[in-house]
Amino acid sequence: MNEEKKLNLTVASSPHVASPIDTQNLMRDVLIALVPALIMGVVFFGPRALVATIISVVACEFFEWAYRKLMKKSCANKDLSAAVTGVLLAFVCAPTLPYWMLIIGDFFAIVVVKQLFGGLGQNFMNPALGGRAFLMLCYPVAMTTWIVPGIGADKWAGLISGEVTMAGADIVTGATPLSADFMHGGLLPEASLLDAFVGNVGGCIGEVSALMLLLGGLYLIWRGVIRARIPVAYIATVAVLTFAFPMGGNDRLTWMLYQLCTGGLMLGAFFMATDYVTSPVTKKGEVIFGIGCGLLTVFIRYFGGYPEGVSYSILIMNCCVWLIDKVGKPNRYGVTKEMKAAAKAKAKAGKEG
Repeated sequence: MNEEKKLNLTVASSPHVASPIDTQNLMRDVLIALVPALIMGVVFFGPRALVATIISVVACEFFEWAYRKLMKKSCANKDLSAAVTGVLLAFVCAPTLPYWMLIIGDFFAIVVVKQLFGGLGQNFMNPALGGRAFLMLCYPVAMTTWIVPGIGADKWAGLISGEVTMAGADIVTGATPLSADFMHGGLLPEASLLDAFVGNVGGCIGEVSALMLLLGGLYLIWRGVIRARIPVAYIATVAVLTFAFPMGGNDRLTWMLYQLCTGGLMLGAFFMATDYVTSPVTKKGEVIFGIGCGLLTVFIRYFGGYPEGVSYSILIMNCCVWLIDKVGKPNRYGVTKEMKAAAKAKAKAGKEG
């Protein structure tokens, strides 16, 4: 007599769509895409950049585990989303930021921005950018203390203690290309375009190398993790505006290229503006979102008191996603504008009657 086979069935609401791609696979691809930028950060800022990134990842994973354990929720660490937040938050911080400040930013990003709103898929803003904005509000000096990459600096300074002193030969501080000393004041930076493109300039740990971020972004597009609409619309908007309206009488093309290669534009366009949870889901909405981020970035860089506008432009547009998706919602198949107008007129007549 044949033994009866037991079938394990899962009952779920429609649509019944199965896919081998899950959150863990997507986040793993994002982490892989961020490796080249991390390597360049270590090359120019020393091993402290790697240690800060590891600490940030560990802190984010711990805070996610601890919060969900405290709230008696299922563990979500295996999806790697907290690890991505940890890497991105470290990437948008200064190389000299003390570790304990970075950990505070991790707590805010994971617990306040992400978990208090329901966890992955429920947050209305990018957790890493939310953490950065919080750190900028609480520790503006530490967040904007830049070092000259690889020149006359002790790359091992403060590696263990987490504190970097500003005296003597420990480090050499310098202005970033977008600072008030240079591009924010209408002047071209001292660094060449090649240095700006490769990443041999002052700035945050993971945002300085436009080359490596571009390679990582192209990898994500090739893998199908992100779509090209948002980054292309974002970068193209910044390119058009800065080419059309250069500051200080500078050459249009040179000014535009410096604007594209410096600051957090490439990191924001490919890795933060494309966040599934906080970006539009419609095709038209993605384009509108990218253009809006580009407009705000240039406006903040040109007219704001803060020289970099990528973080705040994305956060502002995150808050508008619900409206953008509403505007960009496509028409139902087979429904014309005339049919919609007739339905509205009929409904209006029924109310009046």
